[in-house]
Amino acid sequence: MRVLILGGTSEASALASALAERSIPALFSYAGRVTTPKPQPLPTRVGGFGGVAGLATFLADNRITHLVDATHPFAERMSHHAVSAAQRRGVRCLALTRPPWAPMAGDRWQSVAGVEAAVEALSGPPQRVLLAIGRQHLAAFAAQPQHHYLLRLVDRPEAPPPLPRHSVTLDRGPFTLDGDLTLLREHGVERLVCKNAGGAGAVAKLAAARRLGLPVVMIERPAPPPRREAHSIEEVLAWLGHEPAPDADLGV
Repeated sequence: MRVLILGGTSEASALASALAERSIPALFSYAGRVTTPKPQPLPTRVGGFGGVAGLATFLADNRITHLVDATHPFAERMSHHAVSAAQRRGVRCLALTRPPWAPMAGDRWQSVAGVEAAVEALSGPPQRVLLAIGRQHLAAFAAQPQHHYLLRLVDRPEAPPPLPRHSVTLDRGPFTLDGDLTLLREHGVERLVCKNAGGAGAVAKLAAARRLGLPVVMIERPAPPPRREAHSIEEVLAWLGHEPAPDADLGV
């Protein structure tokens, strides 16, 4: 057995620790979207594969028998590539994912289908908007230049974002309710835009918005490819044929 984890989430890191503790041969792969990714207890590579063909070649060259897609729920292209490459090489494939967030009493969500719809949802008078969407799609919001955008990023952008009015805060989750309340209050945020990533690491901003009565533009997830999914480390270990130790701290 040899496992490849496509990582970038807290679940991927927890799985890496679980495999390392059990001496299960595995590799960890980062897409390379952040400058200083979290160190892992497994041999780690950073960067793309070169499409389906490149990933399929990597699986063959490294004698991968099991592929776990634990990428971000919005890594749509990578998830499709994982399924296709695994099928091409006859490698078993599983997605380790987390349920999306669901609105609670007091939430003021406007659900939209994608970034373009989120930009359109910001039509209207100037506001102070927290963009908690990463750095890939910031340029799209230049179409609504009337707002002041607060950008929460892991790394400082190499070039200034093309937004005429913005400020940047650098931070890495997991975030806390108290911290996010302070952030929203200090910057006078009036609206949030975020992706429905699910999980506990970044949910604090939604609780803070609920507490302050702020509206949220929620970008819903793209449809995943047809695939087998797991929602816990225990399920992945069972799939690999390794039941977790009863007292194991899996960090999920």
